Amino acid sequence: MTGHVRHLYVHLPFCAHRCGYCDFVTAVGRVGSHDAYVDALLRELELEGGVLGEPIDTVFLGGGTPTFTRAESLARLLGALPPAGEVTVEANPETVTPVLAELLREHGVNRVSLGAQSFQPRLLDVLERRAAPGDVRRAFVALREAGIDNLSLDLLYGIPDQSEDDLQRDLDSALELEPEHLSCYELEAKPGTRFAHAHGAELERQAEAMEGYFERVVETLTGAGYRWYETANFCLIRERAGGRDLRAHHNLGYWLGRDYLGLGIGAVSTVGDERRRNLAGLGRYVTALAAGNPPPRELEQLDEETSARERLLLGLRLDESVVVADVEDALDRAALGQLSSRGLVELTRNGRGEEIRLTERGRFLGGAVTAELLAL
Repeated sequence: MTGHVRHLYVHLPFCAHRCGYCDFVTAVGRVGSHDAYVDALLRELELEGGVLGEPIDTVFLGGGTPTFTRAESLARLLGALPPAGEVTVEANPETVTPVLAELLREHGVNRVSLGAQSFQPRLLDVLERRAAPGDVRRAFVALREAGIDNLSLDLLYGIPDQSEDDLQRDLDSALELEPEHLSCYELEAKPGTRFAHAHGAELERQAEAMEGYFERVVETLTGAGYRWYETANFCLIRERAGGRDLRAHHNLGYWLGRDYLGLGIGAVSTVGDERRRNLAGLGRYVTALAAGNPPPRELEQLDEETSARERLLLGLRLDESVVVADVEDALDRAALGQLSSRGLVELTRNGRGEEIRLTERGRFLGGAVTAELLAL
């Protein structure tokens, strides 16, 4: 299957330092490797890019901290990537200057996801973040003045020592900036991270409070005119957005089960019935591609049941319906009836046949409901 993939992910692993809670594939510093890594990315694109359609819908540069990448290397990469309707770059606030913002705009970036996480200095210290609240605001202004009119803010809740009032202040501070999009995630202590070692017990103790925090996030943002379109994601409603659909269309491709191509260390691709995971390891990635070979990777064949399970799990994160025929192999019909009777799942019939979606109550319970829907 060739020439049909419309979503491209590019992983830039470089960071100034590694936050304690991070479990992403990163490389601290390594400024001398940035050019060679971009060379390798472009060789991988040359090797694998035949699966991409023309035009593609989205490009997403994630990390790591893409905007920590040396400016000349970043510009060269952006200039070589295929154009797309939505081009997103993740950024840490302290890396964004007016010069960088102009570089992004001049190279086709029309959406930036800014990792604020919190506006409370003591909570940023707990998270080991280097940006101060003022850095977030300065970065936001720089991006706006450069003409980028689709900005997203990332926030975390459930941070150790964070009160519900702290969360409300963070939400209020974010809303003052009037972003087009917000992503609000419950902090997880991933196994093996410094954060899990230092704060895991405290996070377990406060777990019961998280449902209330989640409800506060949804209530505040929907009340401010944002659409709760995915479990952790909110965009301005069309009426406030000049008719624009401001959902994160790259991530929407994942949630809808679309194929995508991933480049770089740790990147994942799903093309047809095959999933590929590039292995971590900067040196071996660069060496393999310099020799004209694909990067070291793991391959997984996806059968119909696995694809259906993923489509069900991811699709029900959205505020839209999932077509039952697309997930029949993964669906427990008896559980569907029980959950529907309990007001957690809505079953409808229309021109596409049967469709299911979580009710508002079901969405607050989220994964617990979808887990019950899965056939054993």
